[in-house]
Amino acid sequence: MELIRTAVSMTNIFFSLRSLKLECEKLASEKTEMQRHYVMYYEMSYGLNIEMHKQAEIVKRLNAICAQVIPFLSQEVSPPWLSMLVKTQVGGGGGRMRTVERSRRVSALNNFTAHVVQEPGSPRGSPAHSPRENGLDKNRLLKKDAPLSPSSIASSSSTPSSKSKETNLNEKSTTPVSKSSSPISRTDAPTPSSTSTPGLRTTSGKAAGIETLAPGLRTPLAVPCSYPGPFGMVPHPGMNGDLSAAGAAAYSFHVSADGQMQPVPFPPDALIGPGIPRHARQINTLSHGEVVCAVTISNPTRHVYTGGKGCVKVWDISHPGNKTPVSQLDCLNRDNYIRSCRLLPDGRTLIVGGEASTLSIWDLATPTPRIKAELTSSAPACYALAISPDSKVCFSCCSDGNIAVWDLHNQTLVRQFQGHTDGASCIDISNDGTKLWTGGLDNTVRSWDLREGRQLQQHDFTSQIFSLGYCPTGEWLAVGMENSNVEVLHVTKPDKYQLHLHESCVLSLRFAHCGKWFVSTGKDNLLNAWRTPYGASIFQSKESSSVLSCDISIDDKYIVTGSGDKKATVYEVIY
Repeated sequence: MELIRTAVSMTNIFFSLRSLKLECEKLASEKTEMQRHYVMYYEMSYGLNIEMHKQAEIVKRLNAICAQVIPFLSQEVSPPWLSMLVKTQVGGGGGRMRTVERSRRVSALNNFTAHVVQEPGSPRGSPAHSPRENGLDKNRLLKKDAPLSPSSIASSSSTPSSKSKETNLNEKSTTPVSKSSSPISRTDAPTPSSTSTPGLRTTSGKAAGIETLAPGLRTPLAVPCSYPGPFGMVPHPGMNGDLSAAGAAAYSFHVSADGQMQPVPFPPDALIGPGIPRHARQINTLSHGEVVCAVTISNPTRHVYTGGKGCVKVWDISHPGNKTPVSQLDCLNRDNYIRSCRLLPDGRTLIVGGEASTLSIWDLATPTPRIKAELTSSAPACYALAISPDSKVCFSCCSDGNIAVWDLHNQTLVRQFQGHTDGASCIDISNDGTKLWTGGLDNTVRSWDLREGRQLQQHDFTSQIFSLGYCPTGEWLAVGMENSNVEVLHVTKPDKYQLHLHESCVLSLRFAHCGKWFVSTGKDNLLNAWRTPYGASIFQSKESSSVLSCDISIDDKYIVTGSGDKKATVYEVIY
């Protein structure tokens, strides 16, 4: 009997345990299902949140566009409800309303000046004596492209417009107006805590009935050459801010400390004088074979270094007919891109960084270039490099946001500047070697005191920073943005200039060594040359693919660009 009771008890315990096991399995299944639903709801919430922010950004941009366009519409074409819309867009603020009214008066004055100065049937102006007008075609679409890798930028480069671009300048006489002093995004901040007014991006077009220039007055860039495709200055039919003559809008704006934007009236000497180029012409094409993400020119100008997948190729451009590289430096794994290469001032050493944790230092003085040292950091990639004027220190922008400071003599890491919360994408150093400027994917530009090793300033933007350059003569910092704007900041004052000729993200930027002009390149296939600081357009080149990198020779006589169609292009600057 005792055995029977024990067996029954064991059977009950077995069934109880089995029941508990089934219950546990059921609970585990329910837990898994709840986790799956939680993940699904979280993803939905995250997606909706992103979409909400996108729509809010679109609304802000459309408001900014309306606030910029509506004030310039003439009374004849203004419907009765226009004044109410203007008040809505500018928020009813007294200062902004006064700015709108002042803009109307400036536009009317420009119209009057254009009609009084120009004689019927006479050319609108000579490019040799008047600055390129601050006017664009309002048919260009406003668009924003997400940041992409070099390969995706190359494969999805902007398609050229179906409308052919004019090559004749039709300019109006400009009235000399004093310009305000003072940099890049649609809503950038001139100071760390302030925000700026979103900008307007439009392009150039030709008004009906405007006559073309006589052959003797055409820009030299319109002369046919052996290189295919449009190359030269894009014609602009109106003055800065003059919309009535040809439906054009300004492309250069001055942004004051309180965020008010005004079209910039270019001075009469904007495009003339010593050190100001007239145009540029292609003299060589270097077929690298891969997307060219980095370029640099030697001093004196003889060699060009192009960085693509895994390697840097060295080209001798002293003989224009030379179509093959003189050497190849295998720096990274075959599938990793070179993102930056910098020559030391003596031209005997090249430092290369890219999609790897190691920087390679190459000795170029030997008959065959060789690696003489490697610098290893904790970051998985280096996006940009800068060298101190005394060649003793190298600064690398790391993908983790840090700025690594390397002692080139001892080949050691001596310091890291920490501040960027996302990848540090671009860098430049002052001529005296005391100040460093960095831009990041965290939408900030920061300046660093190299003597004290601390951050000095921070400028907050609403767009990622892809490129920047510090003017060699001081005072100005130009910034290239993911949202297609170029901003020129004054380093000590809160006001700035905002430039709107690019149609897509600005991928590289470089100042001429004289400091009087700078160039920017973008995913829109454009190379733009600008006057420092107010951004009068000097010349423009349209390449066949995204232009990812650029450099200017020490004598400011040559420009080299690297593009998504696997080549580099060498330009001669004509003065």
